[in-house]
Amino acid sequence: MPKSSWCLLLVMSVVLVARAQVVTPVEIKDPVLRDLQLKYMDDLKAAGADIINLPFEYPFYLSRKLDLDEAKQRWADQRSLRFERYNAKTVIAITGNYFAAYNAEQLNKGERAHKTFFDVVEPLLKATVPHFQNNKSVDGYAIEISHHVRGKAMGVSMERPENFLVYVPQIEATRFVTSKDESVRQAALLEGQFFLNGEPVTIWANGEGPQMATAAVPDAPVQGQPGATSSADTVRDEQGHVLPAPTVASFPKRLKTAGDAEVIQQPARNTSPEALSELLASNQELLTKMVKDVDPQAHFVTYAAPSFVAFRQGIYLELSVNTALPESAAGSRYKLAAVAFDDHVSHLIRPLLGYFNGEQKFDGIGVSTTVHLAGKNQSAAGAQAIEFYFPFAALKCYQKYDCTGQQLIDAATVLINGERVGLDLQIAEGGSAR
Repeated sequence: MPKSSWCLLLVMSVVLVARAQVVTPVEIKDPVLRDLQLKYMDDLKAAGADIINLPFEYPFYLSRKLDLDEAKQRWADQRSLRFERYNAKTVIAITGNYFAAYNAEQLNKGERAHKTFFDVVEPLLKATVPHFQNNKSVDGYAIEISHHVRGKAMGVSMERPENFLVYVPQIEATRFVTSKDESVRQAALLEGQFFLNGEPVTIWANGEGPQMATAAVPDAPVQGQPGATSSADTVRDEQGHVLPAPTVASFPKRLKTAGDAEVIQQPARNTSPEALSELLASNQELLTKMVKDVDPQAHFVTYAAPSFVAFRQGIYLELSVNTALPESAAGSRYKLAAVAFDDHVSHLIRPLLGYFNGEQKFDGIGVSTTVHLAGKNQSAAGAQAIEFYFPFAALKCYQKYDCTGQQLIDAATVLINGERVGLDLQIAEGGSAR
């Protein structure tokens, strides 16, 4: 066969394989998503072509179904790339099976999620995001990967699948795949959502910090062995008692999607005024004691009692405090925010967390402070209103000295006079007054 014919055959093969990665528009029931699938079919195919050229440590297949064994997967339908809904967001969704089998005694849940993210999900994002980063119809990316975990159940070696879901918003996904700055990449990850078998986990770019975003739970039982858990992930309370395994009802629900592919839907917080009032009532006695005990250090605003507020699809306990700084702290608003955190707010974190042991029905703590310089009129126009919203995962990391103050800030949302800002403590505090 002439060389030109071989080249043509190779090109045609690549095109056919790329097309095989994309769900056809007629299979998508939602008319809006179907139109998007048709409109951006060329971009989906281009992403599919880039994905099939990715090198993986173990076999990886795009798939319409999770948890297939490799023999069946080779012949199964591999059309996976599609427009999908995730918590009312329009996303590029990818489903696949990764045939790595992690040892549960060597890698805990967070470590398994971390490895699959950087071995599989990051390459998928790098192959996909460039094709859609300027597409205003795309709110983010939802990727669900099944890998395997080996362990023992009742003394018998078993292997079972484990499903890992990632959602990263569009802006954060673009920052993550394009930036070489580790702090920028980590900040982007902290804006995403990650679930292993329906339980939230936190992904740390440098592999440090606590991997579980909430209290760890035992592995789900190996199929055919009810109640069996991995010894590496058995969870005990402070007295050493083994905690019960979570029930299926505690996991987020799955959403059926085109071609039988599935995406997990995160259960949304009820942020209605009634729910917030009920949460406040149930914690009122504890909050009253907390304010009384911590006030000498916190300087709570007397007319603004602690309350629960809805913020960024979550619920935060909002605390209002006053921060008085020495005149030597004078400078830009960023310097004031940095010094307020280092000299005041950061010192409140461990005392406050002492009142909230175990899992809570809210997502973090917000500290709202008005910063004044010593010797200045308290009503001076130069006072700055600064708000820090800290998620529990980052707070607990800082509490255990596993995270620095900068890492806590990177995980938080910081507002100065109502505007969100990025805050580098070292740079801000090194600035001159102006």
